[in-house]
Amino acid sequence: MVMDQERPSDESYKIGDFTFLVDRNFMEKVKPIKVDFKNVGFSIDANIDLSQAGDGGCTGCGSTSSCCS
Repeated sequence: MVMDQERPSDESYKIGDFTFLVDRNFMEKVKPIKVDFKNVGFSIDANIDLSQAGDGGCTGCGSTSSCCS
């Protein structure tokens, strides 16, 4: 998850004070997505193995299945 500008291929989800952007094609591959706030950071659960996400992916936090959990 990163800060980004909205693109024509994105779907926008406004939840509270946050707006989440997800590429529509990517969403079809990973839905459902669940983002949970943690005391320090967040966790992401999706219908794919996020440890195989590629460059950076969710391995940047040292986790194997969800970011920063």
